[in-house]
Amino acid sequence: MLKKISVGIDVGTYQIKVIITELVKQPDGKKIPKIIGKGLFKSKGLRHGYIINKNEVTRSVLQAISQAEKQAKIKVKKAFISIGGISLEGIHIKNKTVITRVDNEITQIDLNNILTENEKNPLLLNKKVISTIPIEYKIDNKKVLGNPIGMKGNKLESQILYVTCLKQHLYDLIQAIEEIDIEIEDIHASPIAGSFVTLTKTQKIAGCVLANLGAETVSIIVFENNIPISLEVFPIGSTDITNNIALELKIPLNEAEQIKHGIITSTIYPRKKLEEIVETQLNVIFKLIEAHLTKINRNALLPAGIIISGGGSGITTIRDLAENSLNIPSRIANINFVNDSNNIVQDSTWAVSYGLCLMGLTAGQDVETKSFIKTFFNQTKKWITQFFV
Repeated sequence: MLKKISVGIDVGTYQIKVIITELVKQPDGKKIPKIIGKGLFKSKGLRHGYIINKNEVTRSVLQAISQAEKQAKIKVKKAFISIGGISLEGIHIKNKTVITRVDNEITQIDLNNILTENEKNPLLLNKKVISTIPIEYKIDNKKVLGNPIGMKGNKLESQILYVTCLKQHLYDLIQAIEEIDIEIEDIHASPIAGSFVTLTKTQKIAGCVLANLGAETVSIIVFENNIPISLEVFPIGSTDITNNIALELKIPLNEAEQIKHGIITSTIYPRKKLEEIVETQLNVIFKLIEAHLTKINRNALLPAGIIISGGGSGITTIRDLAENSLNIPSRIANINFVNDSNNIVQDSTWAVSYGLCLMGLTAGQDVETKSFIKTFFNQTKKWITQFFV
């Protein structure tokens, strides 16, 4: 019997993370994912999540994959890839169409007409659509739940969230991965992949925001009624905190990074001064998040609060600062991958690569995916059915 293997590659600005998982059958017949290999290597050739040197990125990915292959004792031939960075964006487009059938029954043709019309929107110029997520449908000005196909009416209106990135950034990433003869099974936006293993269905239904504090970017994805309703990436990250600590305390960057995470070093400094440095920078980040939540009318209105992941989540005061700034509950993300002592996750910085693996193992089941590479130069339309489950 062929093994069900899934590989997730998280191409981050600070680190490349690779996870290899296998779907293993338990004595009770239940199949669960088991981590059989992990690889980690410092990223080179990236800036704010986009590629500035493809050769350096290729070498970094190869190093991380080699570590994972050695541990898993298999050769990686194909993988699921994440894309993030400042060009990643969630774009809302509203549109409407007249029902085509004489009996006024809504069909897939009507939905396709809306999608085709949306593709002409100037907001999508020079962008590549990674995911197409229906947020709301209305039939004759009345909101309907779920898929409208089969219902009847005269006019169909839609609000759709398009998760996009710049075409050139995506093309560069694909080239960098293909250089090491890895077949790309699919590409997913980093915030969506991370949400698979950091958020529960209860949190997604109630309403929450997942914030990933990376090295050079902060990405947020907002969920409500079990679907993502907004996605945004800010060009600021935990490296900015490190830089400010180094400047203010006049110490090397590597020591500033240790101090940021509460590690004791030889430098003597006023604790209050450090707290002020960190708090000032975090407040800048939370003000950006608050402004975005206000823009989408969700400020202080997310019952499940903010869930913080990424390298910056290790800052000791971050949870309290988030609650005070946003007036919603906050917590540090845990990875809900599988209840197995052999699959212990050290921190949430691995969330994206774990999420990619899970999406790969459930492809065609919980998540309906289509090969991205086969349709890269065509008009790709993705329908993520998990959001209607």
